[in-house]
Amino acid sequence: HPVLFRRMLAARATRGTKLIAIDPRRSVTAGVADQHLGITPGSDGALFAGLLVYLADEGHLDHAYLDAHVAGFDAALAAARAAVPSVAAAAAATGLAAADLLSCYRAIAATERWVTAYSQGVNQSTHGTDTVNAILNCHFATGRLGRPGMGPFSLTGQPNAMGGREVGGLANQLAAHMAIEDGDARERVQRFWHSPTIAAKPGLKAVDLFEAMYEGRVKAVWIVGTNPAVSLPNAGRVREALARCPFVVVSDVMADTDTSRFAHVRLPALAWGEKAGTVTNSERRISRQRAFRPAPGQAKPDWWAFAAVGQRMGFGDAFTYDGPDAVFREHAALSGFENEGTRGFDIGGLQDLDAAGYEALAPVQWPLGQERLFAAGGFKTPDGKARAIAITPGSPQQPPSADYPLVLNTGRIRDQWHTMTRTGAVVQLNAQHPESFVAVSPADAAALADGALVQVISPWGQITVPLKRDPDQAPGQVFVPIHWTDQGTGDGVVGRVVNPFVDPVSGQPESKHTAVRIEPLAVDWYGEVLARRPLDLEVPYWSRRPVEGGVSHRVAWTGAVDRIATDLAASFGAESICLMDTARGRGRWALFDAGGLVAVVTAARRWPAPIDPGLLTAPAMDQRHAVLARPLASASPILCACRSVDLAAIEAAIARGAATVAAIGDLTGAGTACGSCCSELERVRADVRLPAVA
Repeated sequence: HPVLFRRMLAARATRGTKLIAIDPRRSVTAGVADQHLGITPGSDGALFAGLLVYLADEGHLDHAYLDAHVAGFDAALAAARAAVPSVAAAAAATGLAAADLLSCYRAIAATERWVTAYSQGVNQSTHGTDTVNAILNCHFATGRLGRPGMGPFSLTGQPNAMGGREVGGLANQLAAHMAIEDGDARERVQRFWHSPTIAAKPGLKAVDLFEAMYEGRVKAVWIVGTNPAVSLPNAGRVREALARCPFVVVSDVMADTDTSRFAHVRLPALAWGEKAGTVTNSERRISRQRAFRPAPGQAKPDWWAFAAVGQRMGFGDAFTYDGPDAVFREHAALSGFENEGTRGFDIGGLQDLDAAGYEALAPVQWPLGQERLFAAGGFKTPDGKARAIAITPGSPQQPPSADYPLVLNTGRIRDQWHTMTRTGAVVQLNAQHPESFVAVSPADAAALADGALVQVISPWGQITVPLKRDPDQAPGQVFVPIHWTDQGTGDGVVGRVVNPFVDPVSGQPESKHTAVRIEPLAVDWYGEVLARRPLDLEVPYWSRRPVEGGVSHRVAWTGAVDRIATDLAASFGAESICLMDTARGRGRWALFDAGGLVAVVTAARRWPAPIDPGLLTAPAMDQRHAVLARPLASASPILCACRSVDLAAIEAAIARGAATVAAIGDLTGAGTACGSCCSELERVRADVRLPAVA
């Protein structure tokens, strides 16, 4: 958000706020941080165990807080000391210079208001639960949690992840923050719902569920609002599991996804803006979500679909909801049922809201009337104390080897969301990264040119993507984004490569550490096909994205230079005109039928400049040779998608004296709309090494 980013920069300039980024990659965030710790992948737990030992050795423990509010700390410290006894040992475990790690530790120890914001880099690991516990132990040790500006902060990947946990949206949870393993909790929920029976043990987590489906132990599955054929590891096996399953139901807002192609029944659901309900953010604040668009076609809310199935299964009395307000009242009542302060999640005071009261509900935090938790203890345990957990930092399950010498990390890029089912249809959001890629250190890229097609291969599968020579990648490590699906690429779903190992407690997959190798893919020609609709192309590599007026296809093939143009002309029954530069090995074709321009094709020995989508505003038939004469578009990457500002324009603005993000925005418009590119603008500005202006 531009306002938040600019406030952060102002705070750093005026109040000494420090940002430390811990990331194997020099991400955009790392690029604008005060300090970047490029740790060895999977060594987060060792870093925080080392921090705990440092805090203890240097006298930074809050003994009063520990004595009053924490149990098990001595054992947690002893385990950390046994694993990482010194800063030097922590540096060796993380691959960092001891001086850099010591600087980080000193900054944390000296800063009263200290927040540890962590996300999938910690969670998606076979020892992610241990790492989170190591983070919590450090905050327990200093008593720095529950007060303004301090504490562990989980940055979740979904906008309503907190709400999903409140309603028991995991296989090992009951609703209202009660555990299936707790016999008293099971009995309580069963009585509340007047249920004849209740599950006595946790269900299968996601990765285990699809393995059971593959083995035939799960014969029916209902998939709601997710795309596991893309997002889960070992995606080839996930797809085989779906193909073997006798009955697959998919609820989604998109008609065609990689997962819905396996469905026997498709249920049209409501999207954000079409549905009503509540969402909960990371400060436990419940907000009403109100529909502002009518339901399209036959689409229904998810609660309606679940209730309809429940009724048809013979449980009509338990599924009599007539609106989301009725569901919320039951949800609130269960949260307060026999609670009496023993469970943190308690909104029982809202259980009597009528439809009008629910509609007018203002944002409210749980438990009602309590803005902050845990500053003065009060943890939801029998003795009211937090549990410090003794952990031994772990290592990834699959270390690099001679056959697979590189470590694959997967993650997001700025302008796409999860598996692109909706963001992939937005022209502007495809501008910065028009296709997937594998980012590789120049040291590992060897003689491979930027953009060369390569295969990323692991023991679980392989994909084909262009190589991106990236100096921000550490040697021995590569990065591929998670977003691309079968709708956008012929063979680029990175989940096919990712290993299926999981954390034994959370069930999270190790999506940040898979041993791989990279091999070049031999092709003769690289090019683009600009057409008015998506095309099915039989080539070794293709990717496609929407552009104004049509679809751009990036393609690579072997054989004759005019093969693609000739095949398309035959399939369309179109006439082709051509401009060839034989000496340089490149050409351009325009295909016309009676209705006008059908497609434009380019070919070259390396990726040619993009075709200007404006060519799709079909010229008059007597001007069709102008299609071949029109210049191609700039190859400079787009940094600001909202304003279509490329890197060249931003660098030109800096050269003209724009020494701040705001000044760059004044000259180019970049960063003045959604603001998501502001951190990248700051990084470009910093890399040019102009002096910062407050």
